[in-house]
Amino acid sequence: MKELRLMKGNEAIAEAAIRAGCDGYFGYPITPQSEVLEYLMAAKPYETTGMVVLQAESEVASINMIYGAAGCGKRVFTSSSSPGISLMQEGLSYIAGAELPCLLVNIVRGGPGLGTIQPSQADYFQATKGGGHGDYRLITLAPASVQEMYDFVELGFELAFKYRNPVMILSDGAIGQMMEKVYLSEPKPRLSNDEIRKRYPWATLGKLPGKERNIITSLYLESTRQEKLNLTLQAKYRQVEKEEVRYEELYCDDAEYLFVAFGTSSRICLKAIDIARAKGMKIGLFRPISLYPFPYQRLEELAGSVKGMLSVEMNAGQMVEDVRLAVNGKIKVAHYGRFGGIIPSPEEVIHAIEEKLKGGN
Repeated sequence: MKELRLMKGNEAIAEAAIRAGCDGYFGYPITPQSEVLEYLMAAKPYETTGMVVLQAESEVASINMIYGAAGCGKRVFTSSSSPGISLMQEGLSYIAGAELPCLLVNIVRGGPGLGTIQPSQADYFQATKGGGHGDYRLITLAPASVQEMYDFVELGFELAFKYRNPVMILSDGAIGQMMEKVYLSEPKPRLSNDEIRKRYPWATLGKLPGKERNIITSLYLESTRQEKLNLTLQAKYRQVEKEEVRYEELYCDDAEYLFVAFGTSSRICLKAIDIARAKGMKIGLFRPISLYPFPYQRLEELAGSVKGMLSVEMNAGQMVEDVRLAVNGKIKVAHYGRFGGIIPSPEEVIHAIEEKLKGGN
């Protein structure tokens, strides 16, 4: 029987990493995700599993520590919140260019600038469109519960190593701070260096006699070599887009209109649907779970059976651009958002769908 525990979202991330056989965490405290580091320090996994937990001197330092450890084939992750993730972008581009697996957690807060410590979803563009320099993508998962915060850690590591690519869990301050029951999985042992060598022959764990030296880099001064790398990356991204699309549909079978929302916004929309359906309004919810790869094809299919879609986000309108690309003009797509850490109410989003879609304005 699985262990059941009441946990904060941030705590669930940390506990999941320990139980997933994580080798190391390198991070820096920033609200509203500091509990990840605090939980790991209090749990002292280095005494039981040997997992390294280190508070770096900055976010720039932590992402470069991730780069080095990932190059050794280790399961490593970091966490931060919006301004901290911005500081990591150069290192992230290096990691993606070197084709290394790692996990990042962004507990989004309001911006731009230092902004507020309250929840936001305004880092969607940063997470799904690259963020740093060059042509690269992050596999991006959007949890909507504390249980998914826990579950997506193991899933994130699996995807990171399957594709040798950084994976981001994109959440927000509301889910990071809220407490819910979480079913905990059985702990997995960390891999030994010998096991890593067998499973990941690219890992740089020291040159063995009679073996070629492994070199990991994102620097290629010859244009033809750099283009070859980019073509390899693009082929990988097409495979990800084909095989790793994830989403959830609720009340979509008979819906006339759809909310499209992820994370905290999707929870608000689900409550709004209960209220709306009690009034006879047929509204459904489409929740993208993978923000990259985005579920374009399924949204295009749903556009043939509904009259309109409302993208509900805690930002100025970011995911709505992908929703409109998916629908390709077949139906009307509108956006409703709040800023500064304000979470929209169910009544607000019902009013928005009536005003922006049903009313035709």
